[in-house]
Amino acid sequence: MIENQQKSTENSQPKLKVCGLTQLGQIRELVALKIDFIGFIFYEKSPRYVLNHLSLEDIFKIEHSGKGGVFVNENADKIIEIAEKADLNFIQLHGDESEDFILELRKKLKPEIKIIKVIRVGNQISDFRFQTQKIFDSAQTDNQQPTTINYLLFDTESKAFGGTGKSFDWNILNEIEIPLPYFLSGGISLENFHQLKTINQQPFALDINSKFEIEPGIKDVEKIKEFVNKFKSPKGTT
Repeated sequence: MIENQQKSTENSQPKLKVCGLTQLGQIRELVALKIDFIGFIFYEKSPRYVLNHLSLEDIFKIEHSGKGGVFVNENADKIIEIAEKADLNFIQLHGDESEDFILELRKKLKPEIKIIKVIRVGNQISDFRFQTQKIFDSAQTDNQQPTTINYLLFDTESKAFGGTGKSFDWNILNEIEIPLPYFLSGGISLENFHQLKTINQQPFALDINSKFEIEPGIKDVEKIKEFVNKFKSPKGTT
């Protein structure tokens, strides 16, 4: 099963996710652009905390099949409540959630809602390898059970939870076995996205955020459009 998941991401162009959205008008523009995934941050300490700007009902009414909610060490019942009231399709866990917690959450979530687990990448390849190996071992031993984690997301390590706007050395991804399709985050920009071609196992999706903002939560939609045009052009990442 894992081998098939890997092959499905190696030879196709990554999808696109725009995270940290707070403005309905901008969200509508991105939906019209056919952005694959749109992300909302439900972490109160984030400057992009969506409930400071939109209600759960507002998010519920957005017609999109790739709505994701970002949570940091939130309790499972609260995640379930928000997922239902906002009609989320993806849950992104960006904290220190344990395997037991994720298993509990998986049992409570609707089966069609997918789970994305974030792994924060620092300078220690040994730590990064250990984290991904744990997930690989779990997937190998639990392959008779419903998949607990559907996707990984690799982001740059930081002392605080959340995006840094900085990219890590993407070549580190070539030094490990990645057990699941993954989102790549952390400082992706118009200037560096062409370097993606150095990654052997290509991302399932790119997650863009702070490099495409006027200020936290306020996107530069024209810059996103430019990225989409360059990214999807034949001279883009391939």
